[in-house]
Amino acid sequence: MNKFLLRALVLASVNIAVFADAQFRTRNRMDKLEDFDEQKFSWGFYLNGNRLDYRIVLHPRYGAEGNQNLVKSKESYSFGAGLIAKWRLNDYLDLRLEPGLQFAQRQLIFNTQSNDQYAAGTLTNPPFFPIALTEKDRVREIKSTLVDVPVLLELHGQRWYNSRPYIAAGVNYIVNLQSNSDSEDDNMQQVFRSTTHNFAWSAEMGIQFYFNKFKLTPAIRGTFFMNNEKVADNATTPPYWATAMSTLQTRAVMFVLKFE
Repeated sequence: MNKFLLRALVLASVNIAVFADAQFRTRNRMDKLEDFDEQKFSWGFYLNGNRLDYRIVLHPRYGAEGNQNLVKSKESYSFGAGLIAKWRLNDYLDLRLEPGLQFAQRQLIFNTQSNDQYAAGTLTNPPFFPIALTEKDRVREIKSTLVDVPVLLELHGQRWYNSRPYIAAGVNYIVNLQSNSDSEDDNMQQVFRSTTHNFAWSAEMGIQFYFNKFKLTPAIRGTFFMNNEKVADNATTPPYWATAMSTLQTRAVMFVLKFE
């Protein structure tokens, strides 16, 4: 182990020890923000980092060739922020509204040149004129600005020293401000279209830490779209892109830091 890693490990260990001593030593038991959770309503904000990709269900003809998937999603990392409104229901349940703004950029890769074999038409699709896919045709960079409005029911345990664990679950209404759903152009013009209005479900777990002036909550949240985000290409567009997918759904894992 080199000296830099050794020093970093020692420094991290000291910081964790100091934090744990400050938070959990017996003489400080329940001495921080004792009445905070008794409030009927409270407010805060959060920051988060995201890992996003797509769940794709491929069309059995245009999205796969043998055992090979012709459309792939490349994950990406992004960030977001939002506000917190909490309504205390009882000693163990809170209802939370956490509207936020999430920024994302993902990539879809279409290796669908082999769909040329269906150019003469099928029982379900008309004939089309095959084109040679360039790199610009094969890769779609999809930028999204998401207005995320989750409503979460939180179940928490009793305070242990200056901390309290919890789990939460709920539903989200999500608006994609960069969906291009109303655009007349489609993938033939390098415009990828998806739905503007979406619904998802979320599950979360974390630990709330109480300090003298605020409550800090690190948490992990998973958000999974329930509706199909795909918007079909125009009827005259060859089946290299949207037609190759039956279902397209966003899924995200978030690391959240909440301040209340």
